[in-house]
Parts: sequence; structure tokens; C-alpha cells
Amino acid sequence: MQFVIQHTDRSCKARAAMLFTEHGTVETPIFMPVGTLGTVKTVSPRELQEVGARMILANTYHLYLKPGLTVLQHFGGLHRFNGWSGPILTDSGGFQVYSLDELKEIREDGVEFRSHWDGSRHFFTPEKVVDIQRIIGSDILMVLDQCIANPSDYASARQAHELTLRWAERSRERFLQTEPVYGYQQFQFGIVQGGVYADLRRESVHRLVAIGFEGYAIGGLAVGENPETRNEMTDLCTHILPEERPRYLMGVGKPNDVLDAIERGVDMFDCVIPTRNARNGTVFTPDGKLVIRNARYKMDNRPIQSDCNCFTCRHFSRAYIRHMFSVNEVLGLRLATIHNLAFYMKLVQQARKAVLEDRFGAFKSAFLERYVKNGSRGE
Repeated sequence: MQFVIQHTDRSCKARAAMLFTEHGTVETPIFMPVGTLGTVKTVSPRELQEVGARMILANTYHLYLKPGLTVLQHFGGLHRFNGWSGPILTDSGGFQVYSLDELKEIREDGVEFRSHWDGSRHFFTPEKVVDIQRIIGSDILMVLDQCIANPSDYASARQAHELTLRWAERSRERFLQTEPVYGYQQFQFGIVQGGVYADLRRESVHRLVAIGFEGYAIGGLAVGENPETRNEMTDLCTHILPEERPRYLMGVGKPNDVLDAIERGVDMFDCVIPTRNARNGTVFTPDGKLVIRNARYKMDNRPIQSDCNCFTCRHFSRAYIRHMFSVNEVLGLRLATIHNLAFYMKLVQQARKAVLEDRFGAFKSAFLERYVKNGSRGE
């Protein structure tokens, strides 16, 4: 994988880089909208491009179940099936299996689970997860890992960490033994686990780097630990991960969490927060969140954000969007989602510009002072 670091801020580990794939070049830091089932909920690929999205995330577990591998291969992979021409990253399904609770059984050779759709039984091995992602045709593939909740006891964290490393070795071997199905390059990321234990995190990084991947994800965070611990674990990992490889913090997060991680040297992010909050009637602004369903916006003719150039803010008032939610019209969900995604894309674009100009610390402080200070007004 060609990954070119353009600049690192003089005051911290924040960096601006370019990641090259055959489906397009991605400027980092980058936020990836979550399209679990092959779509970012309520919005089209064209709208994703218009808000500035450059890479989306899809999920191996969900796509394997529906529409299934036969359909995806018939259409030539997910890019051709869903109409998104940019890069795609696929999560391995490890987190989804973690979320299944009683519907799963984890063993040395893999994980057996029952479909949340129809209860049918399936078995994922590290090798099968690679094969599935080959058929999906994602640009970046994640290895199968075992994610556990935080905080977990040390013994449980070590057990999951060791299993993840053994699976990583098998995943890498399978990846190197197989070829892309559709003729373009694919890349594979290892996933750092270890819970909230520094020694396990260090060991995970060193052993994954010894295996050798095109990039590295920091997993097992944003699953119950406090922000201070998350930042500590993130900082520890980025301090020892290879500088020349992209770093991806999985499942993060809120605007302040994203900026905290950029400061610590993370390049890539994904989270359902902007899209899920939008569908629940909560939108993001530099002055904090607005619950657009609230009665206070019934006669408000202002856009969600006065200096936002997204389609929603150019054409619709807070009052109209509130009306859409109050009458259960799907347009309300779409307009709120478009704005929230535009907000996140602008946030990482501004962060990148600040890094290139050696002023990331000042940018972050100014953003958070306004966002946190004024945030309660919108609630």
C-alpha cells in the first residue's frame, strides 16, 4: 500500500497523509461513514460524494448473510452492486459477533454463530473471512478478531488478545496465498487488541508488526472504557506502531473523540454516531448538538448551521426539518443525515488543513471551546 505522510504537526503526533487505492486517493485524517449493509442509511452514493466522503465502511458479517456471496460475485463485487466508486473498507464481523451474545460460540478454529435474520447456523474461520472479503471486493480487508467489553479482567483480555494474534497469523497467510477476485489490489489491516492493559497492547502491536500488514487498526476501544483510558491506549499504540503505515481507530466517535485521536497520530475513523443520531433527530453544529425535534424550532427559519454549505443547509429551515420528523417523513432523516455527514467531513478536512499549517493544537482548542461551551444550548 502506498501511504505518503505529507506533514506531522510540530506540537503533537497529528499528521496529514495520502492513502492510495485503485478506487481513489484518500486524504487523511479521514472519517468513513458506516454502510454496514452496503449502504449508508438514507443517503445515495452521489450524496456521499457531495458531502466530501471519500471512503465508506461495510461489514463482512452482514453482507455474507444478505445479499450473500452469490449475489455479490454475480455483480462483480460491492462497488458495482451499490454504485459507490470510491474505496471501501470492510470490517471482519468480529464486533458484530461480539454483539450477538448468546447467539455465538468462540473456539480456537473460529466462531460459530446463528444468523440474527433466521437463526441459521454459520461458521467463520479467519481464512473464510478473508475469502468473503475477496468476494465483496473491498479495498481494505480487516482480519477476524475477538473483541471483548471494557473493562474486562486481565485473564479474559489476554485470552482474547492471544486468540486474535493466532487468527491474525492465519488471516495473513490466507491473504498472501490468494488473489483478488476482480483484478484490483486489496490490502489487509491487522487489529491491535489487549483491552485496557498496556502490556497486552504493546505485545499485540509488536507481534502484529512482525506478521506484517499494510496497515493497523486499534480495536477493542469505545466499548465501555472512559475517554481518558481510551486516549491512553490510543497514544500507547500510535507511539509504537510503524510511522509509515496507516492507523485506524475503530468505532470512534464523537467530534471531540476524533480530534483527541488525531492529536495522537490516528489517520482513519468510522462510527455510526453521525448517521444514527441524525435518524433520531439530533444534528451536529460547531455550537454543539441540536435536537431538531424540539418544539423551539417550530418557527425557526434558520438553517441547521448558518455557515454550512451542505444541501440541507442551503435549502431547508430548522422548522421544515422538524416538521418532517413530526410527521414521520423519511425526508427528515435524509436531510439530517446529509448535514451530519457534511459536518464530520468538514471537521476532518479542517483538522487536516490545521496539521499542514502546524496549528492543530490551536484549532482543536478553539473548536472544543465553542463546541463544549455552547453545546448545552441545543439540547
